Amino acid sequence: MTPIFIFSILIGYFLVLIGISYFTSRGADNDSFYLGNKQSPWYLVAFGMIGASLSGITFISIPGWVGESAKQFGYMQMVFGYLVGYMVIAYVLLPLYYKMNVTSIYTYLAKRFGVEAHKIGAVYFLLSRITGASIRLLLVANVLQEFVFNDFGIPFAVTLLISILLIWVYTYKGGIKTIIWTDTLQTLFMLLSLGFTFWFLSKELDFSQSGGMVQTIADSGYSKIFFFDDWKSGAHFSKMFLGGIFIAIGMTGLDQDMMQKNLSCKNLKAAQTNMVSFSIVLVFINLIFLALGALLYLYAAKEGIVVPEKSDLLFPEIALNSNLPIGVGVLFLLGLIAAAYSSADSALTSLTTSVCVDFLDTEDAKVSKKKRMTIHIIMSVVLFLTVLILNATLDESAIWQLIRLAGFTYGPLIGLFFFGILTKYKLRKQLIVLACLIPPVLSYFIDKNSVELFNGFKFGGSLIILNAIITFLCLFLISDGKVESKN
Repeated sequence: MTPIFIFSILIGYFLVLIGISYFTSRGADNDSFYLGNKQSPWYLVAFGMIGASLSGITFISIPGWVGESAKQFGYMQMVFGYLVGYMVIAYVLLPLYYKMNVTSIYTYLAKRFGVEAHKIGAVYFLLSRITGASIRLLLVANVLQEFVFNDFGIPFAVTLLISILLIWVYTYKGGIKTIIWTDTLQTLFMLLSLGFTFWFLSKELDFSQSGGMVQTIADSGYSKIFFFDDWKSGAHFSKMFLGGIFIAIGMTGLDQDMMQKNLSCKNLKAAQTNMVSFSIVLVFINLIFLALGALLYLYAAKEGIVVPEKSDLLFPEIALNSNLPIGVGVLFLLGLIAAAYSSADSALTSLTTSVCVDFLDTEDAKVSKKKRMTIHIIMSVVLFLTVLILNATLDESAIWQLIRLAGFTYGPLIGLFFFGILTKYKLRKQLIVLACLIPPVLSYFIDKNSVELFNGFKFGGSLIILNAIITFLCLFLISDGKVESKN
């Protein structure tokens, strides 16, 4: 598949997104940008959230994850935890948000603890979403650079700049109202890509002589799901499952990006229906991605394809440079681009919303539209610079980097929100920021030295739990002992 052909697909795809933006952003105002006028059908939100949740990391990194003996299908342990976490979101957090009629979910912290808690919560979201979106965007930009733009002699920075500029073009006006529709289209492309690639690989591997596809994968040495043998390992079931619960609550329930879509539904019942249906579907889709990873490794062995040093590049290598039909490559590209930009575009919109509402208080101001567009540009620049920094520093698989960073940034948010929900205590306002800054530093020290401190123990996916618990305890220590009045 030639670079020019791939580039043509990329341009055609973005023209479609820009066309959708044109029709959905007509007459758009701030209410459209922030909450889509609360007219988003729940089934569109649920379907679009699949693409935003999976992102390019799931699309590329999770299939590559399967080839590591200590991981295999072990990611499903965390996915089962996600399912429990999503139920907490649906029946604990969403009723709270709808009852308070918030635009930014961090407004809850202002009403519960005061402005200091509101600001530190929003800061943690900005850090979380900027790094998370940047890792997702970096992964896909690297693939496009490797297989397209290197042949044109275009530097990585230019590739990245073009990507972010295109995202800005179709989101700056319509915001979440546009995102709901573009995410729906992008999720459709991603799932079509997954399904057809799975089908093509199954045909090429011909399972008729080996007892069927399921049996072949089960016997392949790639399919172990549950890890109970070494409790000190970061892949142990308890750490992955419990970590999955906390990561789902943090990265979805306490994330303005994901909740902004839910809050655009007509009412609480519609938002809950969206969350429950989305979470169940997500379990099966992640399982299919892991099965795809096993097929990719089996196909590579059959065809003598050298597995790239970075496992994240296995899927693109086979899709674009193997003997599979050209349709596989086209579908892979559409799925990859859709997965990447369904996450990046909503991240850019939610970052703009958080800055405007949480820091500039421009939700209802007459001049807020102009300010909002300026902030949209600024956040685009911030994403660009962050991706460049991460490109020079990261060396692990993207999915594991995302999980680790989530432990440090979403942990304090979980501790802060659930201290407010589970207790009635007030906090000493002058100490709130300090109490939320200490836990990530302490968690980093404990995690970095856990093998020596705890006789080989590794936190793995449970790092976010450690961070949340330390935050909760720090907040308890700075509570003034006065029970908040129910009035």
